[in-house]
Amino acid sequence: MATTMMEGTVSRTEGTTGQSRAYRKGGLERHGRLISFLGFVLLIGFWEISTWAFAIPNYLLPPPSQVAVSLYRGIASGILVYHFGFTAFQTLAGFFIAAIVGVTIGTLVTQFKILDLVVYPWVVSIQTLPKVAIAPLIIVWAGYGINSKIIIVMLSSLFPILVNTIVGMRSCDQGKLDLMRSLQATRWETFRKVQLPNALPFIFAGLNVSVVFAILGSIVGEFVGSRAGLGNQILEANVQFNVALIFAILVILALFGLTLSTIVRAVQRRVLFWHSVP
Repeated sequence: MATTMMEGTVSRTEGTTGQSRAYRKGGLERHGRLISFLGFVLLIGFWEISTWAFAIPNYLLPPPSQVAVSLYRGIASGILVYHFGFTAFQTLAGFFIAAIVGVTIGTLVTQFKILDLVVYPWVVSIQTLPKVAIAPLIIVWAGYGINSKIIIVMLSSLFPILVNTIVGMRSCDQGKLDLMRSLQATRWETFRKVQLPNALPFIFAGLNVSVVFAILGSIVGEFVGSRAGLGNQILEANVQFNVALIFAILVILALFGLTLSTIVRAVQRRVLFWHSVP
């Protein structure tokens, strides 16, 4: 009887402790978001006041109000929406291709030693090449169209996914592998039930990093040679000394990157329901 009462007390205590931790974590997240938002508001206010107080020319640093007006006009006219469509499509296409290729190569490298010796050094060599340096070659080979931008995006975002896949596959607990071997599991069963679930957190970490690289690769490709896209609009605005429009495009790119990262993290929470996601 006494033991049962003690067990019940311990269970209630553990439950209360868990609820308290969850409440503190939720409160900390809310306070963190509030502090971040207030810091952003203060930064924008300081920026606005400083440009007027020090009479900074608009072609050097426009105030946030002018950036907002330029952003509104660009969206209302449809120009920025039109060019954003090109940038978004080539970014997403290159990112998805990089995800498929990176996970596939990373998996094969860990399963077959010969591929680790032959393929991986080539991938590292390609990654060490500056994308700005090889982008003109890709433009020459694939043309000024969207295909060359997709290739640049794919090359820019491939390596983080590949490396994280390899690390995730190789970091699997040896005890689990020995257990599957003792149960006479096939290589496919071991991969599907042990190695892949262990590698998924690493793969999603690589995807989250690659999203940023995908946007950078898309803009680099448009800088080198393009007929449309937000990078193309940045170059035109730079020629016209329209710095407010440049800042407006940078705002769109920042929101685009934040949205993609949020989507990747949301998918990670749904897929890896057993794994805590920050």
